[in-house]
Amino acid sequence: MAIIAVDMDEVIADALGKIVNTYNLKFGEELSRHDLVGKLLQRVLPQEHFDAIHQFLNAEEFFADLEVMPGAQEVLERLSREHSLFIATAAMEVPSSFTAKYEWLREHFPFISPMNVVFCGDKSILNADYLIDDNAKHFGRFRGQGVLFDAPHNAMIQGYPRVHNWAEVQDYFAREAVCTK
Repeated sequence: MAIIAVDMDEVIADALGKIVNTYNLKFGEELSRHDLVGKLLQRVLPQEHFDAIHQFLNAEEFFADLEVMPGAQEVLERLSREHSLFIATAAMEVPSSFTAKYEWLREHFPFISPMNVVFCGDKSILNADYLIDDNAKHFGRFRGQGVLFDAPHNAMIQGYPRVHNWAEVQDYFAREAVCTK
């Protein structure tokens, strides 16, 4: 039985989709995920829009109604039957998100115990065998195996196993189980 830590934003919750939609509505733009491949959001958007983006990202309700990433619920429920599963979110970056993130998890992932939810900053403190995350910076000092969940901003990052969707996460852990037997 492995201990698997899973990030929230861009892994189980589609924060980028909401950011892009909100940005397009607010500024009358047609930004797409494709426009962000290999780039950070702040390098693509005009400087004069940053304050507005920062405001809606830091609004308490921003995280309350994010879409669930396709397949995340089903795969995580299956993995939770064979492994210890934790949600680990770097919520310290947006402290106002705690309540909304917690309630979102309870609604969409009721099979994950609240005792298995970790709000943190530096994920190197996690004592897990695996960390599924879209941000490779969290793998630097993490003692386990980082698994990079594909997102536009990390398209150029190499050096970690990469999964593009939740079906690939399921396949990855099926292969890992075979390799460790």
